[in-house]
Amino acid sequence: MEMDLAAYEERARSGPCFVCAFLRGDPDYRHETVYEDDDHIAFLDRWPTLPGRVLVSPKAHVEHVVRDLDEAAYARLMLVVRRVALAVESVLRPERTYLLSLGSQQANSHLHWHIAALPPGVPPERQQYHALMAENGILDQTPDEIAGLATRLRAALHQA
Repeated sequence: MEMDLAAYEERARSGPCFVCAFLRGDPDYRHETVYEDDDHIAFLDRWPTLPGRVLVSPKAHVEHVVRDLDEAAYARLMLVVRRVALAVESVLRPERTYLLSLGSQQANSHLHWHIAALPPGVPPERQQYHALMAENGILDQTPDEIAGLATRLRAALHQA
């Protein structure tokens, strides 16, 4: 499915922080939560390019992946990323799991990690960055499919 990249870029640049808006309960920034603790939140990407793409973020508005976290906070965040990634792997059984921190001061500045599960059998020319680029299309998922995946991920996280 095609994505309106111009609208997305405008929203990312001029709208509120998408993680903070989501945490405040803004209905325009709603996501399916799969994990939450006192300091972190993990939720399904609204515009996934791969099945089960999850974003993990500190709840505090932190912008830089290295400079803005002390060693202990960074380690706690990465343990959450690992825990959620293991749940994604147990549910989706990917060939590879990509972990990336994206965003910048110009757009999507709130620190977040992407967990993206590459399904088995994707041809090499459609893997890696190609598989992550919304310019190459996003998945067309129904609300029931999204809710079902979130339920399975929450169950896997509960068992962990």
